[in-house]
Amino acid sequence: MNKTKLLRPFLCHRADKIAKYAGNTAQIQNKVLKRLVSTAENTEWGIKHDYKNIHTYEDFASRVPMQDYESLKGFIDRMRHGEADVLWKGKCRWFAKSSGTTNDKSKFIPVTPRGLQHAHYSGGVDTVALYLADTPDSRMFSGKGLILGGSHASNYNLKDSLVGDLSAILIENCHPFVNYMRVPHKSIALLSDFEEKMEKIARATCNVNVTNLSGVPSWMMAVLKHMLNITGKNSVDELWPNIEVFFHGGVAFTPYREQYHRLIRKPDMKYRETYNASEGFFGIQNDPSDPAMLLMIDYDIFYEFIPFDELESPNPTIVPLWGVEKDKNYAMLISTSCGLWRYMIGDTVRFTSTEPYKIVITGRTKHFINAFGEELVVDNAEQGLSVACKETGAMIADYTAAPVFMDAEARCRHQWLIEFSKQPASVELFAEILDTALQRLNSDYEAKRYKNITLQPLEIVVARDGLFNDWLKSKGKLGGQHKVPRLSNSRRYIEELISMNGSL
Repeated sequence: MNKTKLLRPFLCHRADKIAKYAGNTAQIQNKVLKRLVSTAENTEWGIKHDYKNIHTYEDFASRVPMQDYESLKGFIDRMRHGEADVLWKGKCRWFAKSSGTTNDKSKFIPVTPRGLQHAHYSGGVDTVALYLADTPDSRMFSGKGLILGGSHASNYNLKDSLVGDLSAILIENCHPFVNYMRVPHKSIALLSDFEEKMEKIARATCNVNVTNLSGVPSWMMAVLKHMLNITGKNSVDELWPNIEVFFHGGVAFTPYREQYHRLIRKPDMKYRETYNASEGFFGIQNDPSDPAMLLMIDYDIFYEFIPFDELESPNPTIVPLWGVEKDKNYAMLISTSCGLWRYMIGDTVRFTSTEPYKIVITGRTKHFINAFGEELVVDNAEQGLSVACKETGAMIADYTAAPVFMDAEARCRHQWLIEFSKQPASVELFAEILDTALQRLNSDYEAKRYKNITLQPLEIVVARDGLFNDWLKSKGKLGGQHKVPRLSNSRRYIEELISMNGSL
């Protein structure tokens, strides 16, 4: 039975409301801020920062300092031990173990009952609403959705308290209707061993009518390739003829796009990017012809931004959403109903539109290369690699890059470790095209490359098949929302990977 027709009117009504974002940003966001502050005014944090006397954004900005995880860590740990009314009203029983980096030190992000509904699940509903509004012939609810998630574990052995991947927390607590419309069964979806999970997903879903996919592109690709291997099918649409859309997020889709076109050969297969982090659901691609994502401004999330070039400043400029400018890089701060206040999440974004507000993710505040003043960000890397792949026919499975610091003769360069799923005929030509593209995309990089005076041509080291997965597995980070750091200002990650590159 196709339930899409039954659900479309309700969901498209929400899409109509989202369409009214433009022109109402300040009003909507100030309403969100007022709701957050008034709800938290009797918490320990609210009392400490005099929330009862906050009436305007300016009051809020003057009373509450900018936060990072270290400054909130003590409060969060008390919440994990069961204390109530600390950063948010009531107790918090769920904590998302953030894996935005592969640092050994994990972050535990509170996911309150209110935040679960109004800073996370709202994004899932709206993703479908915007997709259906744009796809009148969709039949996605005539079958099941394959939702790929992580795992969770008990939090300090407290009853009903969980810590783990956000995706696992969402699956554990989702509405019965969502559970009815998704595969695999929860007992499989929440397995911690990714290789076991991949095998069981393949066996459990190969004969199911799957119409839509949701997950991180890298891990979903591993599952789909395994399914084709065990079924003997040549493409995913041969296995699931009614497949129509992949809702993806977590990592940039650019390195995987061509590989998905080979895996799923339907010419009308659709792809929609989402910006769903452990801290909240922030953006949805609402126009298939535009890679930018619409910033969701009426959830329990209040946004502020710091210009990227002021990140190292002791007193950086901080502006609310209505104060940003197009085509500038910003670090994002959020205040949410999960008890995060003026919290720097670590992502950088660039606004492509302010009517309505649309963004592209440009990187991480700690994931860039600026060893020689080149200010290379992940967005530059993704675009440059896309050009090199297109011109050489190569395809990339994973990569990371880092500086090679100056030697005795003042020579230095960028070193890229790339695992190709289809290697170019000439790695040297690929490197040359990538280097030229980066100069075109980034004027600072171009200036440092001028006549090889500061930076020499970049170097590419070809990674063996499976290197990055082996590295993640060695750290207990295989599957879920774990990801490889794309750019680093140090050689910590790339040295570890290169040391494993010769081992099988």
